[in-house]
Amino acid sequence: MFGIDDILRAIVADLHIVALVMAAIYALAIVCAIREILNSRTSQGSIAWLLSLILLPFPTAFLYLIFGWKLFDDYATDRIKNGRANRPLRAKDLALIDRETDDKWPVQVAVSELPFLNGNDVELLIDGQATFQSIFEGIDAAQEYLLVQFYIIRDDKLGQQLAERLIARAKAGVSVYLLYDDVGSTGMPKRFRTQLRDAGIKVAGFNQRHKFMRLYGPTRINYRNHRKIVVADGKHAWVGGHNVGVEYLGENPKFGHWRDTHVRVSGPAALGCALLFREDWEWATGELLPATPPKTVDTPGDQSVLVMGSGPADKLEECAIAYTDLIGRARKRLWIVSPYFVPDTDIRTALFAARLRGVDVRIMLPDNPDHAMVWLASMAHADAMVQHDISVYRYVDGFLHQKVVLMDDEIATVGSVNFDNRSFAINFEITLWFTGKTVLDTIEDMLLTDFKSCRQVSKAEVETRSLPHYFLTQAARLLSPLL
Repeated sequence: MFGIDDILRAIVADLHIVALVMAAIYALAIVCAIREILNSRTSQGSIAWLLSLILLPFPTAFLYLIFGWKLFDDYATDRIKNGRANRPLRAKDLALIDRETDDKWPVQVAVSELPFLNGNDVELLIDGQATFQSIFEGIDAAQEYLLVQFYIIRDDKLGQQLAERLIARAKAGVSVYLLYDDVGSTGMPKRFRTQLRDAGIKVAGFNQRHKFMRLYGPTRINYRNHRKIVVADGKHAWVGGHNVGVEYLGENPKFGHWRDTHVRVSGPAALGCALLFREDWEWATGELLPATPPKTVDTPGDQSVLVMGSGPADKLEECAIAYTDLIGRARKRLWIVSPYFVPDTDIRTALFAARLRGVDVRIMLPDNPDHAMVWLASMAHADAMVQHDISVYRYVDGFLHQKVVLMDDEIATVGSVNFDNRSFAINFEITLWFTGKTVLDTIEDMLLTDFKSCRQVSKAEVETRSLPHYFLTQAARLLSPLL
């Protein structure tokens, strides 16, 4: 019988094969090392990669292809070519730019490459029923085009409701575009896409066009489009934390009540959301969507809104820069709500400094996990916050998934960004920034209600963690850059 010993003897017998394989692995490791040196963002991360590539080229070189090799240079080129800052409004509409707020928040404006825009109506949407009722009403009323993008789209009751409405609008002559993330929507069956395409809807996975990323299939796993955007006719846009699945309606018994937040903006800011979708669509398909601005820009409200897109195509970690600036400017309060809390050193330091200058820093997190490894790392970072006198609250009335930040009485954010390295540096994300008193007061009231459904983590709880628990959380924390 021909066994494993015979195979090994056959391979070792021909040392040329072994030498060629080793040479190929070392060559790949050298290429990866050179690329890491040329594209380094942090010395700590780069040194870790370089040492691993030198001392253990296999399997490090292959791991680098998955987690270290960023493949979005042409995305950045497309963004520059398209002229993001010049697209949302025509010259005659520049009066809609809120220059006073731009001057007050220059870092956020520079990161976004878009200005704060006046004239928006804003509605905060709490939990799934309110969110999808609003989105479905917007879809049903669309007359010209619909841009729909989610990280996760499931073929369940909610997914079919979305499909039925999109098909109905497509049959009515509305141009419909649907973009999903290949990783988040892995379970989407082919027949789900087929029924949409048969109705004339254009459907695309974010990475489907890119051969290199498909050749190295796992590479796609690390770089994901985490945005949730719906735009109707360039007049209304929906952004937030909800994906398409019944769990987001609180109908999954494993999680129970699903606490999440979305926001509807009607007005000029909707054009900024449409622009981000347009950039993603061009990357995904190579197809340019029509960029003709509307004849008139509706101004149904008085709220100023900034649309910030961020992702691995950024030359700098611009999302982290925007939030570090926000934390550094806090003087009275800083309330952070996120399902995942895995901050890097700069964010941690900024939070510690904010607390030392007397800021009411509160971090609201879920009490129960949905992803074990991230939850363990998040607990390690959260416990460190408690030990530095930062208040950590655990939401106990179901699963907490909203991504909201409120700073002083000055500014707030709602979007898809989690407070972790993945959202700050690896995923494509969207955040809406608000400065109007009406929106800030509404967000404050919402969070005060949420805090009533939380338990505060005490120092005594942290100090009495069992040794196995402490070991697991600290071990998970070491993986923070990848989570």
